Amino acid sequence: MSGDLKWNKIMGACLGTAFVILVVQQVSGMVYHTKQPEKMGYFVDAPEESAGAEPAALPIDWGTVLPTADLAAGEAAFARCQACHNAASGGADGIGPNLFGVVGGPAMHRAGFAYSDAMAKHKAEAPTWGYDELDHFLTAPGRYIPGTKMSFAGIRDEKTRINLIAWLRSNGSGGFAIPAPDPARQPGAAAPAADAAPAEGAAATEVAPAAKGAAPATTQATPAAPPAATSAPTA
Repeated sequence: MSGDLKWNKIMGACLGTAFVILVVQQVSGMVYHTKQPEKMGYFVDAPEESAGAEPAALPIDWGTVLPTADLAAGEAAFARCQACHNAASGGADGIGPNLFGVVGGPAMHRAGFAYSDAMAKHKAEAPTWGYDELDHFLTAPGRYIPGTKMSFAGIRDEKTRINLIAWLRSNGSGGFAIPAPDPARQPGAAAPAADAAPAEGAAATEVAPAAKGAAPATTQATPAAPPAATSAPTA
């Protein structure tokens, strides 16, 4: 009999505790009730992006920066790439392809490497790894070639990219010419419009070998009517 009374007391204590907890929750809910705001979030008085947009940066003048690039610094920058890439002549591919001779070489230059479909699509649009193409890719691989297998976030520092590209050029790409300095790319020149055609005098070495052999398109003007005289036209 005393055992049943003991269990009754325990169960009563548990029920009482649960009741107190429920009461406390209800009371606290009424006391600390917060009103749902009519409009979520906070207003930040910031100018529109278009209003404060910075002017487009000039493309890098490779003819000026490459001759003075720091190859030692470029080799040091390549250390962050070594987990996936090899740049030695005859070196094996890793997670990424071997990069020996990549500068000025064709996109997807390593036969047998499993490139992504995104890279194959990019090759159709830009067949050669020219200086500008490498710079864009190293800045933000996923933004330049959406869908690429390369998960590297990119190198935002321009000087580091220049040194790295110069060092990569020294590894099997010495025959890829450095273009002459381009005044249109130097400080003080007007930044090109987003939809402007490539500037005249851009590095011809960035054209793919296949494109070099293609017949240039010509615009043929309609010849004027021949004069009444039968004499040959003046040379």
